[in-house]
Amino acid sequence: MASHTLSLSTLTLLLLLSLSHAATPSAPAPGPAGPINITAILEDGSQFTTFIRFLTDNEISDQINNQVNTSTDGMTVFAPTDNAFSNLPAGTLNKLTDRQQIQLIQYHILPKYYDLTSLLTVSNPVRTLLSGQDDGVYGLNFTGQATQVNVSTGIVDTLINNPLRQKKPLAVYQVDKVLLPAEFYEAKPPAAAPKAKGKGEVEAAPAPKPSKEKPADDSSDSGRMMNVGFGLVGGVGLFCMGMLF
Repeated sequence: MASHTLSLSTLTLLLLLSLSHAATPSAPAPGPAGPINITAILEDGSQFTTFIRFLTDNEISDQINNQVNTSTDGMTVFAPTDNAFSNLPAGTLNKLTDRQQIQLIQYHILPKYYDLTSLLTVSNPVRTLLSGQDDGVYGLNFTGQATQVNVSTGIVDTLINNPLRQKKPLAVYQVDKVLLPAEFYEAKPPAAAPKAKGKGEVEAAPAPKPSKEKPADDSSDSGRMMNVGFGLVGGVGLFCMGMLF
């Protein structure tokens, strides 16, 4: 009798558990991920206010979002912290033209996705969004080993750290220095100087201008001389004839 009661209780418990499980709604399946937004990624880092402002003011953030959401190449972004901008020498940004400020931000972006491992095997210099504009290479150089990767511009060298995102099609890495392109500070070649005269080289004299005076008429001068001669001869002859008569 006790065994029968225990079995009935067990069956009742199992029935209640099955009914409870059936009444509990199942969790919805995760939906597709939304489009990638570079600004949202940087805002989560909470120390990229200046970089975000440059990206949005010049509509570069829209360019990044469009490419990573529509292209298979992806992108790689090196995001300087607010401290990196604050540590620039005084007046650095003010000395740049509006065009150069845009180019400075483009220089921090590679038009292809790279994880940290692949950055150690690239062929330097690596093209940036600025490469191909104006004169100069505007590329970045990467060195290092294991998970420590350095990026160099030729005048700035810093460690890449704290990946904010490292998943294709977009990689975003924190850098603690602003990547200043060496091309901004290279002296432009001077204009070609006029060719100097060689030693002993004399400047050619200008050709003489033709004279405006009419050349003397030799034939008229000789004619006048002959007329004077004949007149003298005639006068002497007449004088001699008068003496005879």
